[in-house]
Amino acid sequence: MERLFAAGLTLGALAWSVILLRAPYGLTSGNPRLVAAAASVYSAAGLICHQRSERSFHLAGVQQPVCARCAGLYLSGAAGTLAAWLAWRRPRVPRHTRMLLGLAALPTVLSVTIEFAGLAHPSNTVRAVCALPLGVVAGWVFVRSLRAETPQPASAGAYARGR
Repeated sequence: MERLFAAGLTLGALAWSVILLRAPYGLTSGNPRLVAAAASVYSAAGLICHQRSERSFHLAGVQQPVCARCAGLYLSGAAGTLAAWLAWRRPRVPRHTRMLLGLAALPTVLSVTIEFAGLAHPSNTVRAVCALPLGVVAGWVFVRSLRAETPQPASAGAYARGR
């Protein structure tokens, strides 16, 4: 069941990334169905992102549905889920996941802190790049953890034989 959830998480992350990249083109397509679908993407993304124009990338002259930092997180998260599937070793629960996630979050935390303190105003590219490590590590950790083989309990007979 966990493997199925990991596959769903990966497919969902990939689909969301493609949708985010295609939504601006849907708005400018002139096709009423594509425009409506793209508008719903913007509405959904607005529930989790501030969508400030000056902090967002623009494609086809249209603002993306999420800010640059969120775009970096989503796109790298999808890459991290793929990396977890492509790793040649047998899946196992990654060690030190909290430490890995904490270290990966440092660039994002630092960029947000510097920005809120008014010490600098990073570009959208810097915002997105700072989010990349966290997205990759989070996607990788979640999928690797879900794909890891769960240890099976030993049979009652093995315990009786002293194993």
